[in-house]
Amino acid sequence: MNIILQTDRLLFRQFTLEDAHLIFELNSDPEVVKYVHEAPTTRENAPTVIRDIILPQYELGLGRWAVINSSGNEFIGWCGLKKLTNGDIDLGFRYKRDHWGKGYATEAALAVVKYAFEVQGLDRIIGRAHIDNTASQNVLEKCGMQFMGDTEEDGQLVRNYALVSTFKG
Repeated sequence: MNIILQTDRLLFRQFTLEDAHLIFELNSDPEVVKYVHEAPTTRENAPTVIRDIILPQYELGLGRWAVINSSGNEFIGWCGLKKLTNGDIDLGFRYKRDHWGKGYATEAALAVVKYAFEVQGLDRIIGRAHIDNTASQNVLEKCGMQFMGDTEEDGQLVRNYALVSTFKG
């Protein structure tokens, strides 16, 4: 198991192809993918999501990492960094519905922000959330991200946030 980060309650590790069932379990819930502009994942395309979207980011030292509740050793979702086609580095997160409202998203996002700046040496990261997804907007704001304006993405209004590093390593 390739562990990337750890917090008091959470463990972050890289996904493997053997984790396709975890991606299916997470992304097949319509409420979980309600604001992410993608269809729910099927059992058949879950391996493709890992192979074509998640694993290539690891070669860049980035990635969406599996988040495990360390007290119960349970997969609760993912959080991490992704290089977008325009070169921006995006902070993203997604959690199983029964783990919403427990502070995991903020705890994980703060750890990933610190990793981005102190370990990866990034200068800036962004975050985006559907205009109606106030929970995700709140997480981005708790990480210190500043609202940069709304744009349209896939026909949907999206709130854009950015955070510039103050780390002087």
